[in-house]
Amino acid sequence: MLNRTLAPESKQVEQINFISPLKQQLDNGIPVFTINAGQQELVRIEFIFENVNWDQSKPLQAVVVSHLINNGTAELSAMEIAARVDYFGAFLQTEYGADQSSVKVYTLNKHLAAVLPIIRSILNDSIFPKQELDIFIQNQKQSLQVSLQKNDFLARKHFAHALFGDSSYGSNIDASDYDLLNQADLLDYFKAAYQPENCTIIVAGKFEQKEFDVLNDILGKPWSNHELSLTNKFEFTATEGTEILIERPDAIQSAIRMGTLAINRSHEDFPGFQVMNCLLGGYFGSRLMANIREDKGYTYGIGSAAVSLKDAGYFFIATEVGADVCQSALQEIEKEIQLLKTETVEEPELDLVRNYMLGAMLGSLENAFSHADKFKNTYFSGLDHKYYERYIHTVKTITADDIKRLANTYLNTDGFTKVIAGKK
Repeated sequence: MLNRTLAPESKQVEQINFISPLKQQLDNGIPVFTINAGQQELVRIEFIFENVNWDQSKPLQAVVVSHLINNGTAELSAMEIAARVDYFGAFLQTEYGADQSSVKVYTLNKHLAAVLPIIRSILNDSIFPKQELDIFIQNQKQSLQVSLQKNDFLARKHFAHALFGDSSYGSNIDASDYDLLNQADLLDYFKAAYQPENCTIIVAGKFEQKEFDVLNDILGKPWSNHELSLTNKFEFTATEGTEILIERPDAIQSAIRMGTLAINRSHEDFPGFQVMNCLLGGYFGSRLMANIREDKGYTYGIGSAAVSLKDAGYFFIATEVGADVCQSALQEIEKEIQLLKTETVEEPELDLVRNYMLGAMLGSLENAFSHADKFKNTYFSGLDHKYYERYIHTVKTITADDIKRLANTYLNTDGFTKVIAGKK
């Protein structure tokens, strides 16, 4: 008989197996990485393009091209594209990121030969119709107007600009930037960025040689896009000790966002930095949650994160608190960071974080798609799957002294950029 008064025995995750991709190449030179796994006749194909040709005077070029790329081609209207994709039970998704933009298609294998010509048309012949662009501009300006009334949006916007300036990582977009958009500039960017030389394909699902041959037959031919592209490359200088107050006299809550430039995934300290971050504010049982939410009751939630970008990394803490306790919350946040730098973490607390992080990693690998996402993270950071071996080893073996060293190395609160939107 099971004794339900006793908690089940727990133990640390011993091994996590990653599926390594098969590398192939289309006839036009596009590299294809395939995670061939799963039993269902379903596949996700992701066409990934590096963001290029950053122009500070046209900060919305890349993001708007990503949003509107499936809104009309030389032969198909936005409605016709959507209708054809829906007819085959497929799903089309575009995604803009800080370093790459992508077009993803989910489809049944049996419809691959019918769906991929639609994708080829989008990647070769998008025209960004003026009517679609005008609607997009109107909607985005209205959305921005609403967002500017939200303290958390203001804090996030000004924090990014304070760290990264007028680069693609921190451009301080306002309504006037939408007024500068025009069809010609979008076409110029599209032709420069969406070309085979700037493309990587990552496939996940049940994808054998016959499916690869279909992909190659349709997307392996020369594309029509041939414009000069320059890789985005930035260097950033931290603005130490900057404090920005966005005064909102009627605010009931104040949004806090604070942090600093830091390391990214390519640095040897990054796995340990993630453990330290998790302990401080990276999960529900973190120190910041225990103090600011559970003990003080200042907020519904608070968290921290270590973010890895291609040309930079940064660390931040974010929360929204009652305006009357904003200053107290700031003091408690700094107190928790100082404790991390001066006091030794006890082993039971560190074990809990280890188990959480290993469990989260294991839980994030439930299907071929998630294995492909893990590969994408390392590939575009210039790393291989051995990164995850080092990550797991670090999580399992990191010591309290390592945590203290990392906190003292990277968490200098005097140099933090601090943004408060509301009342301090």
